[in-house]
Amino acid sequence: MNGHWLKLGIFLALGALGGFAYYYFIGCASGTCPLTSNPYISTGYGALIGALLGWDGKKNTQSK
Repeated sequence: MNGHWLKLGIFLALGALGGFAYYYFIGCASGTCPLTSNPYISTGYGALIGALLGWDGKKNTQSK
Protein backbone atom coordinates (compact mmCIF):
# COMPACT_ATOMS: atom_id res chain seq x y z
CA MET A 1 0.00 0.00 0.00
CA ASN A 2 1.25 3.42 -0.89
CA GLY A 3 2.11 5.72 2.02
CA HIS A 4 0.08 8.48 0.38
CA TRP A 5 -3.22 6.74 1.11
CA LEU A 6 -2.21 5.91 4.66
CA LYS A 7 -1.31 9.54 5.35
CA LEU A 8 -4.56 10.72 3.78
CA GLY A 9 -6.58 8.26 5.87
CA ILE A 10 -4.90 9.34 9.09
CA PHE A 11 -5.52 13.03 8.37
CA LEU A 12 -9.13 12.27 7.41
CA ALA A 13 -9.73 10.34 10.65
CA LEU A 14 -8.11 13.05 12.76
CA GLY A 15 -10.17 15.71 11.01
CA ALA A 16 -13.38 13.77 11.63
CA LEU A 17 -12.44 13.36 15.28
CA GLY A 18 -11.71 17.07 15.54
CA GLY A 19 -15.03 17.94 13.89
CA PHE A 20 -16.94 15.76 16.32
CA ALA A 21 -14.99 17.19 19.26
CA TYR A 22 -15.91 20.68 18.07
CA TYR A 23 -19.59 19.68 18.01
CA TYR A 24 -19.39 18.02 21.41
CA PHE A 25 -17.50 20.70 23.32
CA ILE A 26 -18.38 23.93 21.50
CA GLY A 27 -21.47 23.06 19.44
CA CYS A 28 -24.68 25.04 19.34
CA ALA A 29 -27.42 23.68 21.61
CA SER A 30 -30.23 25.87 20.24
CA GLY A 31 -30.07 24.36 16.75
CA THR A 32 -29.69 27.68 14.96
CA CYS A 33 -26.04 27.13 13.99
CA PRO A 34 -26.05 25.06 10.79
CA LEU A 35 -22.57 23.54 11.15
CA THR A 36 -22.28 22.91 14.86
CA SER A 37 -25.81 21.85 15.78
CA ASN A 38 -25.61 18.52 13.90
CA PRO A 39 -22.86 15.98 14.74
CA TYR A 40 -22.90 14.45 11.25
CA ILE A 41 -22.34 17.76 9.50
CA SER A 42 -19.56 18.92 11.82
CA THR A 43 -17.85 15.52 11.60
CA GLY A 44 -18.11 15.57 7.80
CA TYR A 45 -16.68 19.07 7.54
CA GLY A 46 -13.87 18.10 9.91
CA ALA A 47 -13.09 15.06 7.76
CA LEU A 48 -13.07 17.25 4.65
CA ILE A 49 -10.65 19.72 6.22
CA GLY A 50 -8.44 16.84 7.39
CA ALA A 51 -8.42 15.33 3.90
CA LEU A 52 -7.49 18.69 2.38
CA LEU A 53 -4.64 19.11 4.84
CA GLY A 54 -3.39 15.58 4.25
CA TRP A 55 -3.62 15.67 0.45
CA ASP A 56 -0.27 15.39 -1.27
CA GLY A 57 -0.47 17.69 -4.28
CA LYS A 58 2.81 16.59 -5.83
CA LYS A 59 2.60 14.57 -9.02
CA ASN A 60 4.31 11.22 -9.16
CA THR A 61 7.15 11.68 -11.66
CA GLN A 62 8.67 8.28 -11.00
CA SER A 63 8.73 6.08 -14.09
CA LYS A 64 8.71 2.29 -14.03
